Amino acid sequence: MNHPFISVKNLSMSFSGKPVLDNLSFDIPEGEIIGIIGRSGAGKSVLMHLLRGVDEAPTGGSIFYHLSICPECQYIGLRSEEGKPCPRCDENLKAIDVDFWNPENEKLKSLIMRRTAIMFQRTFALYGDDRVIENVMRSLDDVGYPPDAAVNRAADLLDQVRLAHRMMHIARDLSGGEKQRVVLARQLAKEPRLLFADEPTGTLDPDTARLVHQMLLSAAESTHMGIVVTSHFSRVIQDIASRAMLLEAGRIEKIGAPDTVINHFLRDFHEEEEISGVELGEEILVARDVAKRYMSPDRGLIRAVNGVTFKVNRGEIFGLIGKSGAGKTTLSRIIAGIIEPTAGEMNFLVGDDWVDMTKPGIDQRGRAKSYIGLLHQEYDLYPHRTVLDNLTDAIGLEFPKELAMRKAQITLSMAGFISERSATILSQYPDQLSEGERHRVALAQVLIREPSLVILDEPTGTMDPLTKRDVKHSILHARKEMDQTFILVSHDMEFVHEVCDRVAWMKGGKVVAMGDTAEVLGTMPPEDRGIQVASSQTSPAV
Repeated sequence: MNHPFISVKNLSMSFSGKPVLDNLSFDIPEGEIIGIIGRSGAGKSVLMHLLRGVDEAPTGGSIFYHLSICPECQYIGLRSEEGKPCPRCDENLKAIDVDFWNPENEKLKSLIMRRTAIMFQRTFALYGDDRVIENVMRSLDDVGYPPDAAVNRAADLLDQVRLAHRMMHIARDLSGGEKQRVVLARQLAKEPRLLFADEPTGTLDPDTARLVHQMLLSAAESTHMGIVVTSHFSRVIQDIASRAMLLEAGRIEKIGAPDTVINHFLRDFHEEEEISGVELGEEILVARDVAKRYMSPDRGLIRAVNGVTFKVNRGEIFGLIGKSGAGKTTLSRIIAGIIEPTAGEMNFLVGDDWVDMTKPGIDQRGRAKSYIGLLHQEYDLYPHRTVLDNLTDAIGLEFPKELAMRKAQITLSMAGFISERSATILSQYPDQLSEGERHRVALAQVLIREPSLVILDEPTGTMDPLTKRDVKHSILHARKEMDQTFILVSHDMEFVHEVCDRVAWMKGGKVVAMGDTAEVLGTMPPEDRGIQVASSQTSPAV
């Protein structure tokens, strides 16, 4: 039996009088990988932040860290290292129990936090203009690693996450999966005793997600590092965790073997009746031989998008699928008018006029952009504005208050909120919402502009199965009732299969297959699909 590392006793947390965590008690042994699963709003991220020591103190209960400490240099070790020589000064380590949130232990809390690391959901937290190796070296500098050895250590870490071939690249030019691996290397640079991974692979394709999972496991085994991982996805918990905990409404519903906990979590997951199909309208977007090329001093000529041609009809839900780095996000930004292609045409129907998005000017791209909405994978909300403000004046929509509230509630319903919840959250702030709820508010922020075409970049990346079902319903409802057209960029093949009419499968900047969703997915190898297409009762895979 491993030594206890963390003991949680009667932990509670409330915001504005509303309980978010309710009397939690459990232990985390040294080196354990524990997975926390649950619906949006269950309290997963709040619990992780309390364990990590960020944000506000709990409103009740305690968190104890059971460690060893060097009385000479304050080095923090594991309890199992009690009596062993300090690796820094050779003084023997002594046992210590730290009441983590006790204000009198602020100095010890700070020392403990230096020996933990966190990977946040939906943010890559990189220095975008720096090279990859420079990003890792910054982390080494933060923990006081010897400067003369930092370059070799950074190279070793990048090799550990299989990115040695990208160390000289500019961080912003990496794919999402590559960025996530740089984040992991930066966290491993701290030599943490415990890594908090909050939805670490929710927006990655199945192969890249499995690769990150393997790296997390390898790092844990080689360093005796513990991991606390939260996820809505059963596959993540199954791949990583040795024990799982299900949170429901801020309480521990079940804790034990991952398969047992996951089966309990999915007990109420049933598909709703399918919304009947719609008759598609005229062509609304026509792309012809679209290309985007970059020149990189390290990689030479990069063909991010390489001669892509496709059409989208009004009312259609069109998917762009493929692994990280396939060119999906670059193509979606060309469609949205954010970046100009190197060659080709991107024609968009505005009223009765075709507008070429590749041409600048208020009568061309400027005219069309206001009718195209884009929900970024790394979305953001105004933290000091209410949900109502985020949906109206914060994005330049000025309505009388009564109309603003009505419009906001309608739009929130389109984004997957039930009517009662959409009314209650209007006066709340983003940090009072769960991550899944914040994502749906961000979707509503796009829909409230009434765009003709909506581009959704990984819309379900960190959503639980039931919330994902709500979002699926809202997309299909918006398409049927409002003639809305969607382009869906996603790695979530289960969701793509259930929602998209047609898909374009991209590899290396090219479309290698396009057509009916089921047919294209059926031609993909299982490792690219990440699902059994015919299944509807299993949980969505990563």
